[in-house]
Amino acid sequence: MQGYVKTGNSQPVWLFPFVVAVVLILSVLPLARLAMVGIGAFANGGVIDVLSAPSLWSATYYTVVTSVLGTVISLIIGCLFAFLLTLTDIRGKGPLSFFFVLPMMIPPQVTALAWVQMSGPSSPLLKALDIAPPLGSPQPLYSVGGIALLYGVQHAPLVYLALRAGLMTLPRDGVEAARLSGASSLRVFRDIILPLSLPGIIAGAAISFVSCTGNFGIPAILGIPASIFTLPTLIFTKFSAFTSRTFGDVAVLAAIIAMISVAGLMIQDRALRGRDYRVIGLSGASAAFELGAWHLLFTPLLWFILFFMLAAPFFALVAGALVPAYGVPLTFKTVSLHAFQEILFRQAVTRTAFINSLSLAGATALGLLVVTVLAAYALTRRRDALSRIVSSLIEIPYSLPGIVMAVALILVFAAPIPVLNVSLYGTIWIILIAYFSSFFAVSLKPVVSAFHQLDPALEEAARLSGAGFFRRLFDIIMPLIAPAAGASVILVFLIACNELTISALLWSAGTQTLGVAIYNLDDSGSSDLASALSVLIVLMVVVMMLLLEVLAKRLPKGVVPWRS
Repeated sequence: MQGYVKTGNSQPVWLFPFVVAVVLILSVLPLARLAMVGIGAFANGGVIDVLSAPSLWSATYYTVVTSVLGTVISLIIGCLFAFLLTLTDIRGKGPLSFFFVLPMMIPPQVTALAWVQMSGPSSPLLKALDIAPPLGSPQPLYSVGGIALLYGVQHAPLVYLALRAGLMTLPRDGVEAARLSGASSLRVFRDIILPLSLPGIIAGAAISFVSCTGNFGIPAILGIPASIFTLPTLIFTKFSAFTSRTFGDVAVLAAIIAMISVAGLMIQDRALRGRDYRVIGLSGASAAFELGAWHLLFTPLLWFILFFMLAAPFFALVAGALVPAYGVPLTFKTVSLHAFQEILFRQAVTRTAFINSLSLAGATALGLLVVTVLAAYALTRRRDALSRIVSSLIEIPYSLPGIVMAVALILVFAAPIPVLNVSLYGTIWIILIAYFSSFFAVSLKPVVSAFHQLDPALEEAARLSGAGFFRRLFDIIMPLIAPAAGASVILVFLIACNELTISALLWSAGTQTLGVAIYNLDDSGSSDLASALSVLIVLMVVVMMLLLEVLAKRLPKGVVPWRS
């Protein structure tokens, strides 16, 4: 047993300290550095200057208002889909769930660009249909309401997933007993299902609120043209006008974003405190309500909502990519593939962005897989308080808005690394480290789920036969968790490839990603090129999700989010 932890789990003595060291570097160090710089700014009086600036209070106001309104919209849409797709016999549940989750996987700047192309007097699609508003009419999305609407569309799937997880555990026997007692479907829903659904609704609202607070892509495209700045876009503009005080200022702003996010989570905790939602008896969503004639209302309603959430913006995006300039109507005379040819074969910037995003996403997905397999092994074999603390620390960077982690890592790597005297700031490596930090939890979840389903007797038999740790890992464990590992790689690759919030602050010349390229193209007036690049990204997202769909039958429950 020499070289192993003597706790009955046969871990190598180096394994758990290795996991702790990785978590300290990726999670604890950046957040501690952010706190130190914020405290330093407070001690030097810089906080007073930041807090007294009108731009801060305006940005905070717009952040809170758009996040609250966006959360309300996401709750309305997400709850409607969750209740109907989970508790009723509505037709087409699989496709409806797949397409409803899709907006969550699409980069927010692509969502904003698509909706801009779909609305307003210059929309190529509306002009082609001869239903565009008169020239000179304002773009309705360049407003607080427009930002909130797209927040709701982007984050409604988060509410759907959080609520559906709770609905899947509803007590079948309680629902059936109420029906046998003569209670109507409406009475069962109001008195049994709705109260037991509150944890999922509140959790979904909290997740949506935090996501809205840290969203950069939507307010960058819709808010900046209308001089509506949220805290993430205010941080971006401060970095654009870099001064000697920038680091202290953005540390304070990032701390404010974090506090708003934590406040949302605390409200969630307060709402659930003291309530007992344990379910006794058989659970499951098989106790579905029969819609009967209501099919004629609800089925078209869901597809109608999906059309305006997904299909219409995508068609507008395609139309915007096929015309020579924004505002030109799409006709047989104006249609052209010039934008696609330009971004694929002529624009060095977009080629670089493709290479950077695919390389970063691939390196993040594969690199994190190595770390998460070891972390999952260590954390599932240990069941003590320290392992639970480490698990929580892994979750924190993903729970916080991406802009906060980007600022934290800038503060860590702004100066050369001691001893090595190597500077990572302004290189592609700082983006890679940021992706590792932010997406560690995403990579870990499916692998941990697979480890929980493994029979430890298999590995124990191999250990007693003399097989070392790595022999057991490669010959026994990896083949059994391979489907979950594949899902982990695809999920991380998908999220990292389309990321904008983190790379918007960390990129420099030659390290721009696809998300940054889309924003820069649109900001420079090349909306046709931005639309063409966005169309290709949406198609890539759909292909990756279909790959997950193919793997779904071999994966632990909950790994593929849109499947039951």
